[in-house]
Amino acid sequence: MSIDKLSGLRVLCVEDDPDIRAIAELALGDVGGFDVKLCASGAEALSVVDDFQPELVLLDVMMPGMDGPETLRALRAYESLQSTPVIFMTARLQPDEIKEYLALGAIDVIPKPFDPMTLGEQIGGILDRHSGTTGYR
Repeated sequence: MSIDKLSGLRVLCVEDDPDIRAIAELALGDVGGFDVKLCASGAEALSVVDDFQPELVLLDVMMPGMDGPETLRALRAYESLQSTPVIFMTARLQPDEIKEYLALGAIDVIPKPFDPMTLGEQIGGILDRHSGTTGYR
């Protein structure tokens, strides 16, 4: 999917590392043209979902407190988010771990570190592959 078609897509990015959040904001907002809401924790993400109504969730796996899998389970409890696509972002890319993330309901996994200049295109490709199985526009 072209990046132009994704312009304005509401993306909730949940990442505890402030440096990665800053890079994600640049990559998703400035380069990708997404409408981005950044959260530093799973709890913060849960506090903003009703108002923000994300169309995509990018979710760090390893976070203190609520980790990514716990956050995903909590997000799925919201009726409005049950079919919202979720993509995990992690440096933990063992095949068994990836299978676990997909079994939890993520549509894909983006490896860290990611390329900020191509992250939007990478997300577009993932959404293309999964557009028939998600609630994406």
